[in-house]
Amino acid sequence: MERMQPLTDALFYVLLALRQPKHGYGIIQEVQELTNGRLVLGAGTLYGALKMLEERGWISLYSQQNDSRKKKEYLITEEGRRAFFAECDRLTEMLNNSHLMREEEAE
Repeated sequence: MERMQPLTDALFYVLLALRQPKHGYGIIQEVQELTNGRLVLGAGTLYGALKMLEERGWISLYSQQNDSRKKKEYLITEEGRRAFFAECDRLTEMLNNSHLMREEEAE
């Protein structure tokens, strides 16, 4: 996998929320819950993120209800999982390296 740009918080949490099929409102709710209210996705942010993630092949349309509301459900793809875990590795490295400063401060 080529080196990618770091994910924004919104993209990171949308991918995490889509480990199971969800529609837009379900994603918004889960992200808010996972972050204890720190991150509240607006509709514009969410649907912009979904469009970009779908274009990258990181999520796919899982289902679409046939009623008048037409709720689309999305699910992370294998490529999306690889991108997500690459970001997790990057964040873990940063966190581990941050301990250097804590250790130096403790000396």
